[in-house]
Amino acid sequence: MLEHLARVEEQLTRLLTAKLSEARTAGTLGPESNSDPVIDARAHRIVLDRRTRVTAGDRVLPRGELDSAAALAKLETARDKLRELLIAHDGVAIAAVSHPHPVLGPIDGYQWFAFVGSHEARHAAQIREVGEAARNA
Repeated sequence: MLEHLARVEEQLTRLLTAKLSEARTAGTLGPESNSDPVIDARAHRIVLDRRTRVTAGDRVLPRGELDSAAALAKLETARDKLRELLIAHDGVAIAAVSHPHPVLGPIDGYQWFAFVGSHEARHAAQIREVGEAARNA
């Protein structure tokens, strides 16, 4: 699970870095002037809904090459890089970038960053479910 989360955050950081760089080069990234909420509650509910099974793409599937300590370290490194990317774009209108999510469809830069939290909450619920099932077995 930790390896999957790390791989998702690594891939997302690569994607957003490229998209934001392209937008900056194209001149489509400007200062943020909109103060509307950026969280899409519907997307958050969809990601959290564990009744709908989702199969991860090959690039983010865990390979089973890391023990839990190494996977956690990889996740922490990936998280730091993603956080740095977000901080580097503070005050920038990152809704200007968009990329399709396999389940949610096209989502913008803000929604991609918010997706990370929803995705982790989904897997936290999964871990709790497995733990509960093990206790009741």
